Amino acid sequence: MTMSARISQSAFDGSRLRVILLLDLHEGAQEQFLEAYEHMRNKVASVPGHISDQLCQSIENPSQWLITSEWESALPFLAWVNSEEHIQIVRPMHSCVRDTRSMRYSVLHETHPERPLTPEAAEAGLQKVARVGASVTRHALTFTVKPGSESKVVDILANYDAPETRINDITRLHRTSLFMHGNRVVRAVEVEGDLLATLCHVAGQPEVQAVEEAINPHLEQDRDLSDYDSARVFFTRAALPAMQHVMAGRPEPAGLRRHMLYYPALAGRGLELARFLARQDEAAANDPDSPVYASTVFQRDDVVTRMIDVTGELDRDPAAALGIKGPGKAAELERLLDGAAIGVEGSLDSERTLHRLLAHADMMPVTDRISADS
Repeated sequence: MTMSARISQSAFDGSRLRVILLLDLHEGAQEQFLEAYEHMRNKVASVPGHISDQLCQSIENPSQWLITSEWESALPFLAWVNSEEHIQIVRPMHSCVRDTRSMRYSVLHETHPERPLTPEAAEAGLQKVARVGASVTRHALTFTVKPGSESKVVDILANYDAPETRINDITRLHRTSLFMHGNRVVRAVEVEGDLLATLCHVAGQPEVQAVEEAINPHLEQDRDLSDYDSARVFFTRAALPAMQHVMAGRPEPAGLRRHMLYYPALAGRGLELARFLARQDEAAANDPDSPVYASTVFQRDDVVTRMIDVTGELDRDPAAALGIKGPGKAAELERLLDGAAIGVEGSLDSERTLHRLLAHADMMPVTDRISADS
């Protein structure tokens, strides 16, 4: 599959994935770490899509370790790393670790000097073209709050002082956008540079700590961000991976407006829905008349959202805004959506129904903060 050069982030290109985990262990924790790794290695070996893994120790510093793993594609890895089973399996390992950093790469080229392959075999599972784009990447978290507390949470999240956005010479937090749909909150961030450094920096800011503490009583999932294990579990469960980001191949127009659309999928159809929307956005990026300039599809289980930057009013072209422009696309979306959850009856081929669906999908904006030097 040939990817559009306008796609800068994608989990859908089908290429093999290399995951790199850098670890710095606590003193005296190596034996416990090795036991925990052996247990995890035996479990992950049976996970569909897993190919291999390696455990490496630094030749310079014995406390520094490296775990690499290879996967058939990003999709089985994301399903595994965001699962409850993974949370429980890696828990003993994290108590051994002082610091960790995870990096994920799709395989673009590789060399086979000892076993010549046919061109077809050599390219199997490889990323077809190098993706291009700015160094700014999009990430998101989602969580739910207790029913009845929505207005209190909106007030807390909309009225806090912005933290310092320049982390170091190469890392900046460009933008934070928060949305709510019912009792579900989605927080999307745009980061230039090191995501982990950004998260650690922001988490240490007094303004952010005060906000997180204030919303704690309203969360459906209990957490204690002062406890490493509790915080890790919360953010693992809250992760909403960016499955694809695409930008139109034209100069950025003035006056773009940001929206987050919520697509509740039928049970077990979330990934299929995200893939469908990603294909539609790739096609729309080549349409000079599309009101959608940029789009990011996020998906975890059956929670699918799509953040779009559009020109003009959102409902000027509801089919384009929803990502279903073209013959038969509304019917395909209808097949994947949980109609009861969105409260929309009737065929989506109806213009009136499309407007109702768009109004329902459009999440309420809570705050949208852009750094001064972006």
